[in-house]
Amino acid sequence: MSALKPWHQVAVPREDLRRGVPLDAAEFAIHLDQVMDGRAPRDYVEPERFFARTYLTDAFRKMASEALRRLNGDLIGTSPGINLTTQFGGGKTHFLTLLYHLIRAGDRATAWPGVRELLDEANLEQVPRARVAVFIGNRFDFLVGSGAEGEPRRRTPWGDLAWQLGGPDLFALVREHDEKGIVPGGEILQRVFTGEPTLLLMDEVLSFIRRAREAGDPYARLSSQFYSFLDVLSREVAGAARVVLVVSLPLSEYEMAQEDEAEFQRLNKLLDRLSKAVILSERMEIAEIVRRRLFEDVGNRQEVRRAARAYANWAQAQRAQLPEWFAAEGAEQIFESSYPFHPTVLSVFERKWQSLPRFQRTRGILRLLALWVSRVYEQAFREGGRAPLITLGSAPLDDPLFRAAVFEQLGEERLEAAVLSDIAGEEAHAVRLDAEAPETIRRARLHRQVAAAVFFESSGGQVRNEATLAEVRLAVGGPGTDIGSVEAALEDLVRRCYYLDARGTAYWVSHRPTLNKILADRRAALAGPQAEETVRERVRKAVREVFRMGPSLDRRYFPETSADIPDAPALTLVVLAPEDGWEPEQREATRQRVEAMIRDCGERGRTFKSGLIFVVPEDGATLADEVRTLLALETLEDPAEQDRLRLEPAQVREIQEKRQQSEQELKERVWRTYRHILLLGEEGLQEVDLGPLHSSAAGSLVGLILARLRQEGQLEERVSPDFLVRNWPPALAEEWSTKAVRDAFFASPVFPRLLDPETLRATIAEGVRAAKFGYVGKAYGEYQGLPRLEDPSFGPGEVEFSEQVVLLPREKALALLGAPPSPEEEAAGPPAAGGAAARPAALTVETPPAAPPVSLGPVRFSTLRWAGEVPPQKWTQFYMRILSRFATDPTLRLRVDFTVAPEAGISEAARSEVEAALRELGLDPEGLTPGPLSGNG
Repeated sequence: MSALKPWHQVAVPREDLRRGVPLDAAEFAIHLDQVMDGRAPRDYVEPERFFARTYLTDAFRKMASEALRRLNGDLIGTSPGINLTTQFGGGKTHFLTLLYHLIRAGDRATAWPGVRELLDEANLEQVPRARVAVFIGNRFDFLVGSGAEGEPRRRTPWGDLAWQLGGPDLFALVREHDEKGIVPGGEILQRVFTGEPTLLLMDEVLSFIRRAREAGDPYARLSSQFYSFLDVLSREVAGAARVVLVVSLPLSEYEMAQEDEAEFQRLNKLLDRLSKAVILSERMEIAEIVRRRLFEDVGNRQEVRRAARAYANWAQAQRAQLPEWFAAEGAEQIFESSYPFHPTVLSVFERKWQSLPRFQRTRGILRLLALWVSRVYEQAFREGGRAPLITLGSAPLDDPLFRAAVFEQLGEERLEAAVLSDIAGEEAHAVRLDAEAPETIRRARLHRQVAAAVFFESSGGQVRNEATLAEVRLAVGGPGTDIGSVEAALEDLVRRCYYLDARGTAYWVSHRPTLNKILADRRAALAGPQAEETVRERVRKAVREVFRMGPSLDRRYFPETSADIPDAPALTLVVLAPEDGWEPEQREATRQRVEAMIRDCGERGRTFKSGLIFVVPEDGATLADEVRTLLALETLEDPAEQDRLRLEPAQVREIQEKRQQSEQELKERVWRTYRHILLLGEEGLQEVDLGPLHSSAAGSLVGLILARLRQEGQLEERVSPDFLVRNWPPALAEEWSTKAVRDAFFASPVFPRLLDPETLRATIAEGVRAAKFGYVGKAYGEYQGLPRLEDPSFGPGEVEFSEQVVLLPREKALALLGAPPSPEEEAAGPPAAGGAAARPAALTVETPPAAPPVSLGPVRFSTLRWAGEVPPQKWTQFYMRILSRFATDPTLRLRVDFTVAPEAGISEAARSEVEAALRELGLDPEGLTPGPLSGNG
């Protein structure tokens, strides 16, 4: 069967719909200030043309006639104010312009199209004469004020309105208030605004308040002052007989920044006491004439029947998947009688919208469908559309005029945010999901079709109507449609949308935000320095929690300068801050920072360059993003907050689940983000990309990093003695200090990095036992005793890393062992050298009692005695450099007197362990004296 012909190539809409007359976008995007100064199109600037083009809806007619009556002095059943934000879902500029032209023209307006109708409804013979003053919030400049050349500058709205109404005379009443930015009292405002018939038009009020607030002092004061002005003015206007105040706030909440919402609610509450709700009139028309009213010809009967048959066959095949109310047996007749509309487009109003309080307005439905047909007809020709029918999914909800018509029928303007956020805005979730989908889904705009179908089938969330899965299948499906893809699209939308929600297989769109929206708002509220600092610290905490797990090694987090990283002969894992990313635009700056930290340690050059391993994030912004989600979820776990938001039990459970998921996702993002390793290589800075990571890849991220570096040959757990022999520096052919041996593994990329430098003790001990090299201490430039070589008792615990302990090549060690020093030389020790190190304090020298100075040989002493305190870090050197030379002398006596007094005290278990250790060493524990702990009961 060949493809069905597109509907726009079969049916012929009315000529005006084909030309797009009902939706001249330029007209509906105009602003009142453009009308006033002549910049708007002629259809707006020229009053007679404006009224000829204006369709006076019931709302327009009612509000305009009521304003005329009020200006004429009729107080019965009239309101002194009109709040355009809450009265209707669109056309506020059109209405402001209508009143502006009407009142300024006065009697001249009587002959204009539609004006007689307004006068008849107001029971007036002519348009009442009145003064007109206009304030446009986004045009008024509070820095330079308002005023033409030769006029005084008006710095406040009340000053400017007074000038418009009465020139210098009325302005004089408020001149001082204007200069000082102070709101006049009620008595002054009464004299200015209520002296004679007056129409006050105010547009973009919230824009003015926001601009003043954001400008800071001294202009921010105008924000609160303007609210006070409206408060006082509304009270005076309410008691005046011939004054009307028309105020326009933003059309709906989606136009406002988050910080404007409080101001919006305050203004709305204030204006509500001034105006009353306008109940739009209802006019019945016959639904069956819709096609004749909108189309010149519905098309070739054969093509119509062909399309109807194809859809009917599809419906029969999918009968079990479609709603029970749809008569699949008579589907062909149903599709044919509604062509080119899909039957659900016409039936949804009867099935779902009929119970809405304001629905009974066929004229509004015709206007809605006229806009619908005109828009999709133009779109089909422009884009080469292939749709066989006009479906619910094709609704042009991206068109403001169409949306206004829809909301007018629903009686709920708050749905504007829902439609733009989830269905038809430029960045709507459905639009973005389509853009991310495979080609077939993207071309069909399936997500947007499904979302629009849910919107209409659920009546925009009114009277708790819901769209069932079966109804969505019927509305969107057709020949060649994969039913499964419709269900998948619904799942995507529920997961992403802010106002489209679900319960089981029931779906709806309403003005009430879903948990997705609540979370998004909470995330957006995390702004400002304090919130950003909270996010920053939480991100860093999450990074630390991931990196603290795993093997033991020194970790340095988020260094700001090179001095934050110690210069030590050990492996150091340096975790850069999430802000120091490795994205292309950040890479060079991050590289330079790392190179500087490798090169320097504070004000001096770094010695142990090779010991630093830098872990660099790909893009830390993803971590902050997830932290905002987690923080938002945590605020929603407060029961009081849940009550305030009126969350349902299912939403509370979802919050708990999402928080657990977010915590896990944050951990996973740390793993995925910190994937770049930077370290010093033989040819400069070297990068190791760990690739995509997941926490299941290893027991810890640090463990994974170290394992990868071992694979790359950048890290070793230990080296053999032969490695030291092979890599013995030629410049140190005579001896190589153990400290220099250890340092070489962390100072030069030629040597492999050691995970733990302590493993070198075992390597050295093994080499000594295997006679690979000798081990000996030095003092004052001389070896202290004989080197240890091929000593089976030599263990790692005896190895000290010191400049005064050296390794000797095997040959030299053997040579020294073959010619040991004489006892006299060993006893004499090295010659004394100058300096404090050669003459330590408290050294007592005793001479023999009867030793006449006969010999001219070397001086000899009978004893050496020293008493003093040795710092803990020098205990080993004290033994190696001093005691070891006398260790074999039986006259050596060493008396130890130690005291330890930790602030927290010493436990009985610790005392017992010390006592046991003394016994194991063959020492008398009787001298161990514990002291009482102060305050110990």
